[in-house]
Amino acid sequence: MQKSLTIKILPSEVDNESAVKMHAAALLSVGLNAVTGFHVIKKSLDARSKQAWFILSLLVFIEEPFYTRTVQTIHYKEVGDALHKVIVIGSGPAGLFASLKLIEAGIKPIILERGKEVRARRRDLAALNKEGVINEDSNYCFGEGGAGTYSDGKLYTRSNKRGNINRILNLFVQFGAEDKILYEAHPHIGTNKLPQIITSIRKKITACGGEFFFEKRVTDFILMNDRIAAVKTFDGDTFKAEAVVLATGHSARDIFQLLYDKNILIALKPFALGVRVEHPQQLIDSIQYHVLQRGTLLPPASYSLVQQVHRRGVFSFCMCPGGIIAPAATNPSELVVNGWSPSKRNNPYANSGMVVSVEASDLTQHINKYSALSGMYFQQQVERKAFQYGGGNFVAPAQRLVDFVDNKVSASMPGCSYVPGVRSASMKEVLPDFIYNCLKDGFKEFGKKMKGYLTNEALVVATESRTSSPVRIPRDDKTLQHPQISNLYPCSEGAGYAGGIISAAMDGERVAEAIALKFVRYEV
Repeated sequence: MQKSLTIKILPSEVDNESAVKMHAAALLSVGLNAVTGFHVIKKSLDARSKQAWFILSLLVFIEEPFYTRTVQTIHYKEVGDALHKVIVIGSGPAGLFASLKLIEAGIKPIILERGKEVRARRRDLAALNKEGVINEDSNYCFGEGGAGTYSDGKLYTRSNKRGNINRILNLFVQFGAEDKILYEAHPHIGTNKLPQIITSIRKKITACGGEFFFEKRVTDFILMNDRIAAVKTFDGDTFKAEAVVLATGHSARDIFQLLYDKNILIALKPFALGVRVEHPQQLIDSIQYHVLQRGTLLPPASYSLVQQVHRRGVFSFCMCPGGIIAPAATNPSELVVNGWSPSKRNNPYANSGMVVSVEASDLTQHINKYSALSGMYFQQQVERKAFQYGGGNFVAPAQRLVDFVDNKVSASMPGCSYVPGVRSASMKEVLPDFIYNCLKDGFKEFGKKMKGYLTNEALVVATESRTSSPVRIPRDDKTLQHPQISNLYPCSEGAGYAGGIISAAMDGERVAEAIALKFVRYEV
């Protein structure tokens, strides 16, 4: 017999199999020996009171043989000589999972990635962090695996309606992730482990006959009869297209510009912009766990904050416990910061984006010529100003948190994880007025919600501006085709349809399924 139940267990007991069995037996009113084993279905942490508890949802085996949980393995077809070929632009989670799904359907993907393979990206990141030298095609945003590869690897999503979350998690395990991501409430792989998984996915794609091209930045679409007949790259190569999956991410501004210049329909999309805030991890632990020292039984604490200020949302974004702030720019004169954590989340700082919602109506006073690209231009303006106030080489303008609220230039800087370094500056001069004022009042409210959060031990670093795409590339709700270009399939974050690794992967699969269905119709 198998029974499902939920238990509340102390941190000291959560990894003790005997203790978990004992709690399960007591709740089920059976003898301890009757419990032959259990699977953890979901694991979450409740730290709302002074005593933190883990909540475990279990499938318990009672008086029957216990079987080890196995991950469903998906087998892929050989597509080297497939009848149909699809160009996939971008090798982030959307592009990779779209390619895997195409192979499942017997379709050959041809992946064009503007950046380098995952190992070579490391050298470019090192040059960016240590020397202030940026490769515009190989950085934290561009390259094999996309932005997620070197910017944390959070797998949490609320996008249940977009696809099968468990299927995507199982695929990550199939390609090398630990199986704990299958049951943790907020699964996380870590920047140090994602590269090996991304490499495994690429090797599977090429082993099945898919083609992978690196350093192939797309520069033009050859249009014929409202279709993309071919895709051209910066080195002069041309790739003919039956269908094109556009999975270029939210920072591929040259693609947005290309679509705009070719009069291919795009639209402005609301987004959010703000800063990164970094606290000592120990301080966040003490606030969240109500203790002076976290110890080893609890994970580094995180937080999630949201507040309506001046009729707009101010909220935390991509919170990274035990993390690092990284330079996420894609242009030598623009400054963007992001955050990431290694799998152990064992760095001494906690950082989070703190951003303000930006609507189309906000842009008219900041952009001379209003268009579908106004949000992109607005991002660029703020990023260039941040670069200017940082003084160059991707040194970031920064301000202590209380000083930020009081509009006081900080006399000194605390320790910080941002490798290129920080420079004291007035954020009121860096940020647009409505962004600064909303953040200032938002921080006051967050200080009331989390006693100790509003402190000069914390540092504000500018600017967090790439939370999502400022452009939406429209598509039909059912066929997922662009309404104007019949064989163009806008996909994931860059097109405005996803926000994170899991939702991007699911969107990639959806697009691949739509393409496969269309090809089947042609054959019939």
